[in-house]
Amino acid sequence: MRKINLLKAHCRANGWHLSTPEPIQDGLQFTIAPFEPPEFKINIYSTGAHSPKISSFSAFSEFLKDLASLDEPEVPIRSINETFSIKDPDLRKQIREGLDVIKPLQKRTEQYCEYSYRFVDGKENLTVKQYSSGKLLLQGSAGVLYKKLLEIIVPMYNLRNPKANLSIEKYLNYEVGKGSVVRKTSVIQHKIKVPYPHIGTDESGKGDYFGPMVIAGVWLDEPSKAKLEAMGIKDSKLLSDKRCSELATRIREICNGKFEEVEISPERYNELYDQFKKEGKNLNHLLAWGHARAIESLLTKISCSYAVADQFGDEKFILSKLMEKGRKIELIQTPKGERYIAVAAASILARDRFLSRMERLSNEYGVLLPRGASDLVIEPARIIVAQKGIAELKKLAKIHHKTTKKISETA
Repeated sequence: MRKINLLKAHCRANGWHLSTPEPIQDGLQFTIAPFEPPEFKINIYSTGAHSPKISSFSAFSEFLKDLASLDEPEVPIRSINETFSIKDPDLRKQIREGLDVIKPLQKRTEQYCEYSYRFVDGKENLTVKQYSSGKLLLQGSAGVLYKKLLEIIVPMYNLRNPKANLSIEKYLNYEVGKGSVVRKTSVIQHKIKVPYPHIGTDESGKGDYFGPMVIAGVWLDEPSKAKLEAMGIKDSKLLSDKRCSELATRIREICNGKFEEVEISPERYNELYDQFKKEGKNLNHLLAWGHARAIESLLTKISCSYAVADQFGDEKFILSKLMEKGRKIELIQTPKGERYIAVAAASILARDRFLSRMERLSNEYGVLLPRGASDLVIEPARIIVAQKGIAELKKLAKIHHKTTKKISETA
């Protein structure tokens, strides 16, 4: 079900048409129809598996990577080298008894150690040593197994040392490294702690036939982040239009001079899309161009060393579009980027700007322009074509969508 939900959400976000599922042996088959050919068939089985695993079409290839991420363990396997100071003999005994429940593959007696356990689970391998000095060492390569051991050690430690307030999440998170010259991009599946201040970027209108594409960027330090958190900032897709507008007003007040909204009008969007297509590039390149412009514009106003963006396409896309100032930051791209307050705030600003422009276009043309890219957009487009001609669509729609062909055939 998680994969089907991801499939639906991905198609909705990109404005792709998703067919009604067809029953196949041990599963369901879906057909995806993007803006441009080809169509793409994907099978999701009752076991949770899916096929195919790869595609030569870049947009589908990126989606398949996201789908495959659901097959990965809850915690990615990585190198572990962690120590705790366990001075209390009773606490050491309790932790050892808890570890015995996990059933270590190997128990050894070593000099200066009260015990040395080795745990193995598939590809995961973790050694735990309790030294007489009080040092508890966890070493090896593990993910889910590491979490299991932390779930024994950390609560027991906090119970004996209430002021310590250790967090399992802290030990499961990666820290962002600080480079000294050009910052490289990091593509991650889990949330990491990104130092403040940092910039968050997000977009709106990418999958909509009518209206502009808007990319917003928000610069946040810790005081601003605390204010936005108190307001209940979250992904704009989870908000009503009214609430989105209310929060956008507050964000602009709190982040005064520290946000950027890059609006690419339909006419400009169509020009850029044609230009990128001639260069053998696709929609993701255009989107990256917009994210890069938001980051660059903010960096001309205020300094920053980190930026966070939602993952789309090849992670090098945004980096390749950044100029002098932008190439000195560390760019972190991650699925579900809205988990970060800066990105969630950017998503709200982008959506609010998009909605206001849609309202303006509707008033200008005297026709209510629907959002999305479903067949609901066809009738309003036909009315406009009948009044002003097919060329007028370039001023209010993203004409590379397959919808344009349907409209022109009946115009």
